[in-house]
Amino acid sequence: MAPFSVHPSSFVDEGCEIGDDTKIWHFSHIMPRAKIGRGCNLGQNVVVSPDVVIGNNVKIQNNVSVYTGVILEDDVFCGPSMVFTNVVNPRSHVSRKSEYRRTLVKRGASIGANTTVVCGHTIGQFAFIGAGAVVTKDVPDFALIVGNPGRISGWMCACGIKLSSSNTPPATAQCAACGSKYRVSGDGLAKVEG
Repeated sequence: MAPFSVHPSSFVDEGCEIGDDTKIWHFSHIMPRAKIGRGCNLGQNVVVSPDVVIGNNVKIQNNVSVYTGVILEDDVFCGPSMVFTNVVNPRSHVSRKSEYRRTLVKRGASIGANTTVVCGHTIGQFAFIGAGAVVTKDVPDFALIVGNPGRISGWMCACGIKLSSSNTPPATAQCAACGSKYRVSGDGLAKVEG
C-alpha cells in the first residue's frame, strides 16, 4: 500500500492519524487528533475537526465539514455539501464545547448531497439518506430517508438498490439486483447470511 497523499493546498495538523492510500484533495484541513482510516477519499474543501474518527474506505465529497463528535464507520459515503452539526442550540456568544453531541454513522451508510444531520443521532448500517433530507432522529439499518424532517420512505439493499417502498420494514425481502436476502430486525432490516 502507498502512504496517504495530500494536495499542496491542504493542511494536515500534527497529531493526526491517516491510513495508507487515503487521498486528501484541494483546500482541505485535517485538525489535531483526527483519525482517518485506509483508502479514504476526501474531496475539495473538506474540514475534519479534532477528535473525529473516520473508518476505512470512506468517501467524503466536496464542501463537507466533519465536526468534533462525529464518527464515520467503514464504507460511509458523504455527498457534496452535506452538513453535520455538533450542538443543538448554538449561540455565537455562548461557548457550548462541553455540550457537543455524538453522531454515529454506521458501516456502509450513504448520505446524499445537501443533507443536514442534526447531532446526537445514529444512522444505521447501509441506511440511505436522500439528497436534501434533514435527519432529526435515529435511522434504522437499511432505511431510506427523505424529506424535512427526514422520514422513512423505503428500505435499501447493501448494494444500493431499493427493496421496498413501505415506511415499515418488510418481514422478508430479496434484492432484485444482487439476490441478497433480508429479514425484519428490531425497527430495521438485517441481512440474512448464507
